[in-house]
Order: sequence, then structure tokens, then C-alpha cells
Amino acid sequence: MKLDHIDKKLLELLQSDSKQTNKELSLKLNLSVTAIYERIRKLEREGVIKSYVALINKGHVDLGLMVFCQIKLVQHAKEYLTKFENEITQLEEILECFHVSGEYDYLLKVVVKDMEHFRNFMVTKLTTLQHIGSTQSSFVINEVKNTTAISV
Repeated sequence: MKLDHIDKKLLELLQSDSKQTNKELSLKLNLSVTAIYERIRKLEREGVIKSYVALINKGHVDLGLMVFCQIKLVQHAKEYLTKFENEITQLEEILECFHVSGEYDYLLKVVVKDMEHFRNFMVTKLTTLQHIGSTQSSFVINEVKNTTAISV
């Protein structure tokens, strides 16, 4: 789908606050409420807009420790990759999982309450998964930038 400048501005506005009403958006973009509604529906239908979410302050829900875990599998066989990926999606502490190039095979973004919670997660969940050869964890000291908005 080819995005025009209005679509791009609409996406920018929705990324900053998706709870804006169509009326508010129409005033900002100088379009009718119906035109805004139709553009948003088209962006949703075409898969440009995947979903709408509430971003939660992790500290307010007692999940103050973020950890990046690098995972190396024992082999790169398709069966091992598929099984690992299926199992990893079931672990609630993992917010994101990326299959990456380099020394390690996967990069996980993990959020837990504290170091004890992380140790329990590692011992009882992550390291019990089959086909993991090694792990390396990095603990976040300070979150310098965290955004969900992408430039269009």
C-alpha cells in the first residue's frame, strides 16, 4: 500500500495517542470525520495498523527488572528452531523474541520483578527448554530510550 502524506500524518498522530477521537483527528488533519474513519479502516484492512494497545508502566505493576537474554541452540536444525520458538512464546516473562545473526541465535527481552524472580525464571522455565546450548544475560541499568513509534 502506498501511503500519502495524510496517511503518514494520521499514523504519526495515532502512534502518539491512539485514543484520539476521529473528530479530534479530523480537526488536526483538516478532513471530515468520515474521511478519517475511512482512512483508518483502510490502514487496518491493509495491515498497516496491526493493533491498538495500552502501554503499561512496568514499575507500577511490580516488574522493575528488564533483562536481555542471548540464547544459543545446540543445533540449527529446523526442528530445533521450530520447537524452541513454539515453547518460548508460552513464557509470560518474555516480551519479545528475535531470531538473530551472530554468535547467538536468539535475543529475548525479559521483564521480571527482581533478581530472585529472574533466577526462578531461568532455573524453572528457560533452561528447561530443550535444545538450548548456552545463555548470556545482560541486565538493564537505565532505560535511555523506549518508543513504539516508527517514523513513516
